[in-house]
Amino acid sequence: MDFTHTEDRRMLSDSLRRYLAEQYDIDTRIKVAYEAPYHAPGKWREMAELGILSALVSEAHGGFGGAGFDIEELGRALCPEPMLPALMAIKLLESCNETDLLNEVVAGSKRVALAVYEPDNYDTLDTLQTTATGEDDECTLNGRKSVVYGAPGADVLLVAARSSDGIGLFATTSAEVAGYAMIDGGGAAEVTLTDAPARCLSKDAPDQIEAALNAGRLALCAEAVGAMDVLVGMTVEYLMQRQQFGTPIATFQALQHRLVDMAVEIEQCRSIVILAASQLDSEDGARYICMAKNLAGRAAALVAEEATQMHGGIGMTWEYGGSHYTKRLIMLDHQLGDRFAQLHKLVTAQAA
Repeated sequence: MDFTHTEDRRMLSDSLRRYLAEQYDIDTRIKVAYEAPYHAPGKWREMAELGILSALVSEAHGGFGGAGFDIEELGRALCPEPMLPALMAIKLLESCNETDLLNEVVAGSKRVALAVYEPDNYDTLDTLQTTATGEDDECTLNGRKSVVYGAPGADVLLVAARSSDGIGLFATTSAEVAGYAMIDGGGAAEVTLTDAPARCLSKDAPDQIEAALNAGRLALCAEAVGAMDVLVGMTVEYLMQRQQFGTPIATFQALQHRLVDMAVEIEQCRSIVILAASQLDSEDGARYICMAKNLAGRAAALVAEEATQMHGGIGMTWEYGGSHYTKRLIMLDHQLGDRFAQLHKLVTAQAA
């Protein structure tokens, strides 16, 4: 398989890396990620102008047709902008042929978040309790959604709800949103829907929703690869500076072996993310996504724990950037189903 980027895609990737290096140092990230709206709206618009969101849109809808591994640069910068909810929303709007709203999202003029899971339901669409009643363009929604990424400040919510036709997808601008910062920064919210006016986008949407979630899982894996790369680099730099017995501890063979183990795990993750991206829309795409998310979760936990141990006390301080990378890596595993949930899905599918 040839994974060489086109010239346009390489230029976009280079532009994004330069932009994030200039605009999103760790101090800026810490400042914006933990206070409402949990990102920098001005920088979000600038990223849209750079064409970052267009890279996630299929060529059929005027985009660059990028896959989830394009998100790696955001992981390297630990960028808190709401790219994950935007990616999932873009995939759904494409599948529902909502061209006008899709164009507004890509232009950065509107933000959309996907509300699927509920307080007692994080792993299946089969038992959703949120309900939709009424006609296509005059529906009302009732229920509660939990941990909705990117919901604080979102203009439109895409809500998975149960109707007489099954699990459908609905768009609403009338929801009670209680936003908060996640432990690793970035915004999420609890969403309450009480007779909320809505419009039906798809009456039978489980496959569409699962496809969007899988694209989100792939993006999280790619983000993990970028974050792990940077954290290992920070660890090497620290070990070169820290001395014992008059010599840098980076020369200690035991620590070198641990660094090699971390590097091997990262390269395995990078390979499986590329493979999963190539199979995202195939019949076995979901299986590859489960495999990638499981491996990325295991590797992220290993790299976070090893980096913290090798840094010692400084690796746990708020002021040091490494601590924020370790928190993000641990959280990446838990978002949209952790490594254990992915393994369970694989085993269950194999048994069936």
